[in-house]
Amino acid sequence: MKNLHLLLSLILISTTTVTATATAVDSGSSPTVCIIGAGIGGSSVAHFLRRYSTSEIGTIRILERNDVVGGRMATVTISGQTFEAGASILHPKNYHALNYTKYLNLSVRQPPRSESDSCFGIWNGRNFVFKTLSSSSNFPIFQRVVSFANSVLIFFRYGFSLFRMNSFVDSTVSNFLKYYEGFESRPVFETAEEMLKWSGLYNLTTRTLQEELIDANLSPRLIEELATVITRINYGQSMSISGLAGAVSLAGSSPDLWSVEGGNRRMAVELINHSDVKLHLNEEVKSVSFIEQKYQLNTTKGKSYQCGITVVATPLDELKIQFIPGISIPERKLQHTYTTFIRGVLNPAYFGLGSVSEIPQLIGTVETPDVPFSSISVLKQHKENDMSYKVFSRKPLDDELLDRIFSVRNETVKIDWAAYPHYHAPEVFAPFILDGQHLYYVNAFENAASTMETSAVAAENIARLILSRLTGEIPSSSVELKSFGDDADDVHSDL
Repeated sequence: MKNLHLLLSLILISTTTVTATATAVDSGSSPTVCIIGAGIGGSSVAHFLRRYSTSEIGTIRILERNDVVGGRMATVTISGQTFEAGASILHPKNYHALNYTKYLNLSVRQPPRSESDSCFGIWNGRNFVFKTLSSSSNFPIFQRVVSFANSVLIFFRYGFSLFRMNSFVDSTVSNFLKYYEGFESRPVFETAEEMLKWSGLYNLTTRTLQEELIDANLSPRLIEELATVITRINYGQSMSISGLAGAVSLAGSSPDLWSVEGGNRRMAVELINHSDVKLHLNEEVKSVSFIEQKYQLNTTKGKSYQCGITVVATPLDELKIQFIPGISIPERKLQHTYTTFIRGVLNPAYFGLGSVSEIPQLIGTVETPDVPFSSISVLKQHKENDMSYKVFSRKPLDDELLDRIFSVRNETVKIDWAAYPHYHAPEVFAPFILDGQHLYYVNAFENAASTMETSAVAAENIARLILSRLTGEIPSSSVELKSFGDDADDVHSDL
């Protein structure tokens, strides 16, 4: 029950059911596929299209409005040190991501001991309502003693509700794992609702996390403190978050969380490199028109691309892409997470403490207007009074406030992420097929939960959906995920 792992994020995966073929493609030729967005969703669509098809797909173009691949997987450099700025942690049962690392020869990175065993505290704006013991010793025996003592402290505060929370998460993960089943038992899905109902996860999107945890008989203290801290860190939101997104957030309590050495964005980079893709960076799409059974994509650079199939693999909520004819999707707001990276040292007086050493390496917060930030974590300790920090908040933090929280700020980098949907129950989903032809939307699944793995799961379903609607047949199981995924257990054992 490693205390620090109670706070990070992720899981999920995808699937499918099939109907009649669409007509918006060239007859007698392999259609060009245009993908809007070069994040994990877009790169995964390209990967699975190549993996599952032989001659059905022609050219694949990916158009990315930014100058780098990765989307919401990004890094930031502070004083020469590189840290994850966006999606940062993967779950041990994120099997698509595990397969990617094996297939692409990427290295797995575990959090160092300083991240996994450091002191954790819950701050309410006036004092720490709970704080674990810290361990600065490098002796394994002493570390184990402190870890055991912290487990006891956590149990005495939250009791058997900890086990009930784990049971709730395990049940959700078990249902989620159905998305990795073979093609013989796993259909192709035309809607997110079908996909979620098939796995038994849909009802979790109709109720709040708080309602689900109350029904699971968790104590008010655990809900108000520990569960709230986790959802504020992982999704920047309160316990009113929908139940499935909340369960995904709580799944970050796993002790085997991991990331990709060199940055998680390397998955997208290498998937594109291995998928015979024509990549267009700095190409923002301003309009998508369906003309004479083809899609014409016009960019802000004045360029046009003709495509038989178009896949939108980026949230449409804050983009101004004009669709002709128009499309209809439910209104959805994105939750902006303001991430502030600081090289310096926290001010112990701000937290009512006497020294820097008393400040927890990870500070979570409860739901109260008295706290201007969601969390503060130490990314790296350079010296005793010289550290790199990551601060999450729902609003920008001005310099005056930062100078109260920190006694020293040698370098500050501020990032505004339109990070994930603002969740509320019951969730309403956009369609996977936006026009009844061959215009697809990967990010419709984000209303269930937003993670690197859920994007990969949705992307795999979209790839299978495209191929099934082109040919009238579900892709052969001989080219399914497990054809290159049998080594997932080997990668998992490396964790």
